[in-house]
Amino acid sequence: MPDLEARLAEGYDVLRLDGGSDARALARRHGENVSALVTSAPVGADAALIEALPRLELIASFGVGYDKIALDTARRRGVKVAYTPNVLNDCVADLAFGLVIDVARGISAADRYVRRGEWPNARFPVRTRVSGKNMGIVGLGRIGQAVARRAAGFDMNIAYNNRRPADSPHRFEPSLAALANWADFLVVTVAGGEHTKGLISREILAALGPQGYLINVSRGTVVDESALVDALRAGAIAGAGLDVFDKEPHVPPALLGLDNVVLLPHIASGTTETRAAMSELVLANLASYFSSGELVTPVA
Repeated sequence: MPDLEARLAEGYDVLRLDGGSDARALARRHGENVSALVTSAPVGADAALIEALPRLELIASFGVGYDKIALDTARRRGVKVAYTPNVLNDCVADLAFGLVIDVARGISAADRYVRRGEWPNARFPVRTRVSGKNMGIVGLGRIGQAVARRAAGFDMNIAYNNRRPADSPHRFEPSLAALANWADFLVVTVAGGEHTKGLISREILAALGPQGYLINVSRGTVVDESALVDALRAGAIAGAGLDVFDKEPHVPPALLGLDNVVLLPHIASGTTETRAAMSELVLANLASYFSSGELVTPVA
C-alpha cells in the first residue's frame, strides 16, 4: 500500500527489494544493516533471503497467510515473525459469500449474457437457490467462522472439517470426503502450506458431485487445479468461485471460457478499510518490537 510505504520511509531507513536477482544482490550487499524485513503474504520470505540478512531480527508480513515465509529458517535464526490476522476476516468472508451467491445464481454469467446481447433471443437459464442449502466449511478458523455467521443468516445448514473439533455450535465432520458429499457449497478457508497442498483432490471433487459448488478464498495450492479444471469441464461439479490460483497471477486458460466458474484476482481482503487496518498492524508490530522486543500479532 502506498500509504504504508510512505509511513515506513518516515520512520525507518528503507531498502527496497523489488524481486528477482537484483533483490538478492541488493540483500547481499546491504544485509549487514537490515534488522527488519517487511513483506506481504503473496511474496513472503524464502530461506535464501533470510540467510542473506545476517542481522535480521524481525519479519513483518502484510497479510494473514504465512505459507511463503520460511518459518523453520526464521526460528532457527531466532527471527521473530508477525502477520496481520483478524482485521481481514469480515471482508474475506463477505467475498466468499459473494462468490457463493454469484456462482449459484449466475450473476457474472448473466451479466456477460446481457452484454453479449443474448437476452432478446432467449431467457437466461434458471439457476439454483442459496438459502436453506448445506454449506460445508473446510477450516473453521477465524475466517471460516465469519463465513458460517453469514451462512446462518441465509438459513443454511452448516458443518465443517478441521484437524480437530472447534469451539463451535456447528457440526464437526472428521471426514472431508463425507463433508463434500453432504455439502451443496464447499467453502475452503484453510491456511496454505505443505500440509494442505492438494487437499481438495480429485476424490473430494467427485464427492462434491454434479450438484455441488466449490468456493476457494484460501490459497490456490489447496486445490488440485488440474482436477478442478477437469471437473468443471465435465460437469462433475456444478461450478466454482475462485479468488486464488496455484500460480498467481496466471489462471489456467481452460477456466477462462467456462460460464460455471467465477474468477477473481485475489481480492478477498481488497477494501480500503481492511488494507488500512492491515497497514496499521504492520506498523504496530514494528514499533512494538523495537520498543519492547514484543510483537502485537506474532505467528505462533
